[in-house]
Amino acid sequence: MDKIIIEGGRPLHGTIKVSGAKNAALPLMAAAILAPGVHVLHNVPDLRDTRTMLKLLASFGIKWQWREADQALLLDATTIDNVEASYDLVKTMRASVLVLGPLLARMGRARVSLPGGCAIGARPIDFHIQGLARLGVVSTLESGYVEGSVDGRLKGNSIYFDIPSVTGTENLLMAAALAEGVTEIKNAAREPEIGNLIDMLTGMGARIDGRDTDCLVVRGVKKLRPAEATIIPDRIETGTYLIAAAATGGELTVTACNPGHLDALFEKLRTAGVEVTVGRNQISVCRRQPLKSVDIKTLPYPGFPTDLQAQIMALMCLGNGLSVITETIFENRFMHVAELRRMGANIKVDGHSAIVKGVGSLTGAPVMATDLRASASLVIAALAAQGETEISRVYHLDRGYDNLVGKLVGVGAVIRREAEQND
Repeated sequence: MDKIIIEGGRPLHGTIKVSGAKNAALPLMAAAILAPGVHVLHNVPDLRDTRTMLKLLASFGIKWQWREADQALLLDATTIDNVEASYDLVKTMRASVLVLGPLLARMGRARVSLPGGCAIGARPIDFHIQGLARLGVVSTLESGYVEGSVDGRLKGNSIYFDIPSVTGTENLLMAAALAEGVTEIKNAAREPEIGNLIDMLTGMGARIDGRDTDCLVVRGVKKLRPAEATIIPDRIETGTYLIAAAATGGELTVTACNPGHLDALFEKLRTAGVEVTVGRNQISVCRRQPLKSVDIKTLPYPGFPTDLQAQIMALMCLGNGLSVITETIFENRFMHVAELRRMGANIKVDGHSAIVKGVGSLTGAPVMATDLRASASLVIAALAAQGETEISRVYHLDRGYDNLVGKLVGVGAVIRREAEQND
């Protein structure tokens, strides 16, 4: 395994171009299962998770090609000759469950291992199973696999989520696109990545109303066609770099992004004393004064993203005052707290809330990454800290950040990646 070594205390200055969104790329790649022929995806990030999804799609018989001329990913789904997603392929990526709906819609059956990924909560797939059952799928759970089948075509129905589920909404959207009749998904998630999927499905011939609302109506069609789509910019990568610049007291511009996806973050940064300037597809931040502590509560979109909670906590460790950070999405998403404490942070966890007393400055220390976004929070803390920080188990970062080290070096960070020595 590799580690990242950071010599902190240097403000970030310059420009970073963000990559395509991991959480949009994965469902769009899965959507290719729905229609025979060659699909073309643009702005696909080079990540551990996207490479895992390619291996998974290849196991179904889908051929893929990276077109260097225009940096496009071609997915040829003409033939599907396998409907099993094995544990070996999906154990590191929870988004693997997204192949369940498309396989059932096109092939009438699927066998998908329960997904893995970051250890930040139970993430049950009950919403997926219950929703698919409403469409006529008979499912069993045995030996760690979900096995589903349907007699004939899926049948449209009304589906209600007790809690908005992003992957649940995406899975059922893809399944319902080929169902017979009308499907209504109520209390659906509204994240921008879902809008990106709806755009691709519409380009494939799907009939979907209610984009960007919590009520989606899908009028099923008999068949879909291949499509060409572009992955939206990664709002979480964007937010991570903006927070890093604020933490180091730097001045940074993030380009190729969509500012409209991060209003909740901008509000908190401005309240904390960070200057935020928004353009059409770029955002600049600058901090010229001490940080003020602010309270944070994660909520489904358009609320504050749970995927930026760890990063904003690293920033609040440097604040002047007390910050209460409440996590409402995942029950085990404070695993970074112990590592931040090693760097001098003053944090107390009380149930679903973390009380952060700003300490003004952090000190470099050996720390260990526990999940994707926790890894990013440790990078931010290390960039702002005095002295050297070693972050181990950084393979988590590879799941969601395309060329993080190279991008940070380009804006003045002293950061390098090395292979860890095994004793």
